[in-house]
Amino acid sequence: MIHLTWKEKESVKQVKCVHSKAEKYIVNNVLTPDKTYEVKNETEEFYFIVDNTGMVGGFYKDYFEEM
Repeated sequence: MIHLTWKEKESVKQVKCVHSKAEKYIVNNVLTPDKTYEVKNETEEFYFIVDNTGMVGGFYKDYFEEM
């Protein structure tokens, strides 16, 4: 249940969204290109960030570039 405290947790790093054109899922409602997001946790494949809705969501790393 560690994911319940990610929003209040200190950020690991910042990433910049480079696009919101998803092949499979709709992400243009929650990601804005050229906006910087705080990474709360990451895995090999995903960044967990606070998105435009104010909630923590997991997104593929190919939407972002590291700052």
